[in-house]
Amino acid sequence: MGYGIRIGRLFGIDIILDWTLLIIVGLITFSLGLLAFPAWHPEWPAWLALTTGAVAAVLLVASILFHELAHALVGRRWGMHVPKITLFLFGGMAHLENDASQWQGEFWMAIAGPIASLVLGFALLFAGSVVAGPIAVTPDQTQAFLAALNPAATVLLWLGTINIFLAVFNMVPGFPLDGGRVLRAIVWGITGDIRRATRAASFMGQLFGWYLIANGGLMLLGQSVPLFGSGVVGGLWLLFIGWFINRLAVTGYRQLITQQALAGMPITRIMQTGTRSASPDLPLDQLVDDILLPYGQRAVPIEQGDQLLGLVSLEDIRRVPRADWPATPSRQVMTPAARLQTLAPDEDMERALRVLGEGGFNQAPVIQDGRVLGIVRREDLLNWLSLRDAT
Repeated sequence: MGYGIRIGRLFGIDIILDWTLLIIVGLITFSLGLLAFPAWHPEWPAWLALTTGAVAAVLLVASILFHELAHALVGRRWGMHVPKITLFLFGGMAHLENDASQWQGEFWMAIAGPIASLVLGFALLFAGSVVAGPIAVTPDQTQAFLAALNPAATVLLWLGTINIFLAVFNMVPGFPLDGGRVLRAIVWGITGDIRRATRAASFMGQLFGWYLIANGGLMLLGQSVPLFGSGVVGGLWLLFIGWFINRLAVTGYRQLITQQALAGMPITRIMQTGTRSASPDLPLDQLVDDILLPYGQRAVPIEQGDQLLGLVSLEDIRRVPRADWPATPSRQVMTPAARLQTLAPDEDMERALRVLGEGGFNQAPVIQDGRVLGIVRREDLLNWLSLRDAT
């Protein structure tokens, strides 16, 4: 989820579409447009079934955004800062810059999403029944009832059902699902120990992941399992989701341990000082030969006077053909200061790791009054962690 397109801003929160979202939109469009809707409405032309499937897929993405906004806005009320929401293959993620400081904030932030999906689901079912109008058959006559629905009612009733299912699924008490966060909040409230609470939620998440993987394996072997049915495609999908949940459950606990280890540790302990800077007009060949190679730097601050203009990294230089280095000034390839993720000298290592992880950067300059004091690198943070664990 490191790449995406910013499509706008809601309530001060950036909305990012990850490229993997195209996969789920395509799968939903074609599964509905080529399989489900033609079975429900045999009289529909192919173009209508596909168009309705595409509309349903896009509205499902909007529903997921509604779910994540509920998390973000309630989290904000409890002092959590959410700079962006990313929509991706498995749904959405509200990016927290800081975790809840008390269990009540964690509880209400976590449960807000499923409640929003549940309310939206029932509202959509009601709207679908209104749009459908009077139908001569009863809902228990499934095929006849579905065939009698117009396209709008079909989308609304499908979307309402899916939102209710997502609300229930998300309340499974295992991390990283919302139910896992609710469980963590409750255990945290009872024990007063967030590490113990996270370990419990992580364990339940791993169990649920293995449960999905086992059921997916049975489906691949031709078995029919309760709730999930049978089929190779469904089995593969279940295996993939189970693996993803299991992985995030493990990562969630490790992440907390890392955050606790780094919190309060000043970045000045690992900050590289004596960093050589360059002028904006210095050609890339001289930047490499005079600074990067002799001093072992992976990035060079570009300064004019004492003011930081930008940063040139090895990745920036690699994008320019070697033959063009002598004629390419540093300012042409640098990342401008306004786009850099920077740190202040009084911040801690946990904040540094969060900044680097969120931006997908390998290093960040430490700035005070517009001047570069040094550079914090991801590898130095990881080395510090490994040395700490070894002692």
